[in-house]
Parts: sequence; C-alpha cells; structure tokens
Amino acid sequence: MVQTNASAEALALLRSLFDAAIAAAQPELCVPPHLPTRAEMGSGRLIVIGAGKASAAMARALEDHYQKNDPELLQRIEGLVVTRYGYGVACSQIEIVEAAHPVPDAAGLAAATRMLKLVRGLNQADYVISLISGGGSALLPLPAPGLTLTDKQQINRSLLESGATIGEMNCVRRHLSAIKGGRLGAACYPARVLNLLMSDVPGDQPIDIASGPTVADPSTREDALAIIARYHLTLPDAARQWLDGDASESVKPDDPRMARVQTRIIAAPQQSLEAAAALARAAGYGAHILGDAIEGEARDVGKVLASITTQIASRGQPFEAPCVVLSGGETTVALRNVSEGNGRGGRNVEFLLAFGIALGPKVGVYALAGDTDGVDGAEEIAGAYWQPDTLTRAQTAGLRPTISLDQHDAHGFFQALDQSIITGPTRTNVNDFRAILIQRRAPNGHSDE
Repeated sequence: MVQTNASAEALALLRSLFDAAIAAAQPELCVPPHLPTRAEMGSGRLIVIGAGKASAAMARALEDHYQKNDPELLQRIEGLVVTRYGYGVACSQIEIVEAAHPVPDAAGLAAATRMLKLVRGLNQADYVISLISGGGSALLPLPAPGLTLTDKQQINRSLLESGATIGEMNCVRRHLSAIKGGRLGAACYPARVLNLLMSDVPGDQPIDIASGPTVADPSTREDALAIIARYHLTLPDAARQWLDGDASESVKPDDPRMARVQTRIIAAPQQSLEAAAALARAAGYGAHILGDAIEGEARDVGKVLASITTQIASRGQPFEAPCVVLSGGETTVALRNVSEGNGRGGRNVEFLLAFGIALGPKVGVYALAGDTDGVDGAEEIAGAYWQPDTLTRAQTAGLRPTISLDQHDAHGFFQALDQSIITGPTRTNVNDFRAILIQRRAPNGHSDE
C-alpha cells in the first residue's frame, strides 16, 4: 500500500486505537480482580470450566493469579476449557481443548460432552468458576436429544447466512442444545457457580454470550420458532420435532438449580471503545462514541455512518473535525448472489466497503473496521482500512467495488489493495470495532473531494 506521510500517520493512529481496544480487554487485566479468595471458595472441589475465543487466556490469567497469590490453592484446581483452533495457551491445572469456530466440529462436541460430565455429581461444598467469552456457542456444540452434530452444523450455517441478529441466532441455538440455555449451570447444582463473562454481544446480556450455558434463559421455544419462521430457515426434521415439544425449553430464571449462580461481566465493548477514545484525545483529536451496541445489516450500517461522516466533514455537525468517531456492536450479513461468485468476507469488511462506496473519495477521511478477536468472517483476517484514494486505486487495479460488495468479496477487495489487517490470535473478544478519522472540515461547507 503506497502511502504519503500524512496517510501513514492517519493509518498508524487508527491501528493504535484498534490495538488499544484489544489491549483493554485482555484477560490478564480483566480476570484477576474478580477471582474469589480461598475463604470464599471453601474446602470442596474447585472446578474451572469455560468456552470461547478468550477462554484459554482467561484460564491462564486465573492460574497466574493463584500461582502468585495462593500456589497451594492452585494445586486444588481442576478443569476443562474449550477455545478456537490457534487460541489455546498452556495451563498447568486446567485442560485446554481447541475446536472449530464458527461451524462446530467433533472436537467441540467431545469437549462439551466431557464438560457436562465433569460438573455432574458436585455437592454444596464445591465451587465452579465458569469462564465464558464470545465464540462459545460454536465451541460447545452438544445437540439436544435426537439431533446430530451434522444437524447442528447445518443449522449453524443457515443462521450465519440468514442475516439474523446474534440474539436471535443464540435463542435458536439455546433451544436446540443439551448444554446451552442454562443447562450447564443447572448441571453444577448444588455447587456454587461464579460466571466470569467477557461480552461480545450488543447490550451485554449474559444469556447471549456463548448462548448462555451457565445462566438462566427467559426466552422460550416459541421465541425460537418465531425466529425460524421470520428468516424462513429450513430445519432438519429432528430439530423441528424437538422444538415442538416442552422438553426443548431452556432453564428459566426461577429454576431452583440456578439459585447459587453468580454472574459478572468482566469485559465489554464499551470499555474498549473508551480506551480507544482516550488515546485519540491524547493524540489531539476529538473522540466520540456513537454506541457500543450497533446492529443491522453491515452494508446498511456502512451507508448510515458514511452519511454521518459526510455531515461532519462538510458541515461540522454533529461534531467538529478533526475528530475520531468510534462505534461497536455486531452487524450481520445476509448472503445474496452467492451463486455469482466465491466471495470471501466478514461483517466488518463488508461494512467498510459499503461505507467507502457511499462516502466517495473524501480527502482527509480514513477508517478502520475490524473484529477484536482477530477473525472477521471465517478467515484469519481481522478487518481492513479505508483511505481517501481507495476508490482510485481500486479502479487502477481493475477492481469494481460494487461488484465485490454484491458478491460479498470484501476480503478479496481489500487484500488486492494491501489494506487488510492481520493481527493473529488476540485471545480476547469484545466484538466489532469501527473508527473513522476525519482530519479536517472542508472549506465553505462543501465536501472536500
């Protein structure tokens, strides 16, 4: 990517904001302040369970804390945590298993089966620490009775392609699972359970983080059926039959088995956005957080933020340039025209491409969109940059932005321009991160093109 000094500085600032957001959600910072003491845990068995892209790093942070503060207690800990392939870290007491995400596999199924077995038969003196982060839904794929892993894989793909929100997808997943929707938490009864959750969902609702394996679920199977109808999803016969019966109901808030469960959100998108905003202000820019829970079709959100950016750049409203506009949440991508090409993309790069097309070649406007877990879509690409000459460079390279967008090939588009962002495993997950840098307001209230 050819850059002037000014563009290099702008892109470096955006990358530093992204890095600050990721750093603010590292388990080594977020886990220790919430860990119980020896007195709080008592003299029974100490079990650690967990699932998600950050769960292995969370387990390591837990072990490091007790190694430093109570090594004798550390020797009493046993447990099992499942994370995404490539996201594992070495632990001494807690077994780390890697499995597939976003479409589950046999390794995840085996880990979920073993985890449920591990917590059954506990008593009142025992203590369970549950380390849950985003990605846990796919990593704990234990199908409800009568369903197979193949059924779960088919349903997961359909949900991912439907355009459903994460809350809607997780509602369906909970009611087709033998471990989610509070079932893992209920299996721990009568032991005490401490949930330490890293939120990757808009609104930070515990039940939507990894489909809530250890928290009570107020939603119903009727809610799940309504979502299936809304998105015209085709289910395997066994899944439909299961949802038609009362046995598919998840564990409800008034269930006595959940009375000894305590839940804490230890990291969330807002704190990462605030960390990025503080860094932007230190660099001399106004910093404005539009929201930490923005949802909607990725290309539609891109158009809206392009309109806001244009208003800032041309009229100084609602913010004066120079400034940085930040947002988080989780957009969705409903696959269209999939037969017209083999597109490679994710919701962040799809947002960014739609944003750039709607924005046009504005001088002094740069943007970054990425997933804080380092994986946007199904590839090891976190996201991408947008810069003022992106459309011009695309034309020179023979790329057609609107065609790339229609074919959901934003990764291909940005890779061809050397504007992709690759972080490697971040071992955290607080969802999408978007930063738009507007360096100056155009003179006379007109767009600076």
